[in-house]
Amino acid sequence: MKVKVKKLKENAKIPFYATELSAGSDFYACIEKPIEIKPGETEMIPTGLAFAIPKGYVGLIYARSGLASKQGLAPANKVGVIDADYRGEVLIALHNHSQEKRTVEPGDRLAQFVITPYLKADYEEVEELDETARKSGGFGSTGK
Repeated sequence: MKVKVKKLKENAKIPFYATELSAGSDFYACIEKPIEIKPGETEMIPTGLAFAIPKGYVGLIYARSGLASKQGLAPANKVGVIDADYRGEVLIALHNHSQEKRTVEPGDRLAQFVITPYLKADYEEVEELDETARKSGGFGSTGK
């Protein structure tokens, strides 16, 4: 599948798949100088890129496992959503979950980008729902 990507800044890097079977491609920091993120704070890090995601698909921004587990840096909104009709710059809301300040350097890998199809629901309001064995049990109820 071809996805059109526009560089909004000269030093922007096109997302790159680290291995042949990687599901996510890496987003890179498109910044001129380092950005410090204090503990518990979030910074919007530009990628310098805009996309034309095909109709019926969505771009999902996930944490990079090494960055999140080793440095405590992960997307603030947990999973970013880039809709097919969005044409602005993709920014990564990077949150510092650690107890130490962290620094993002120009060209650092920030997050991974997965493009996936989605189904659009046609919601129908009803008076009753069909019964299931689970009923309304949630939040660990199936583990009892």
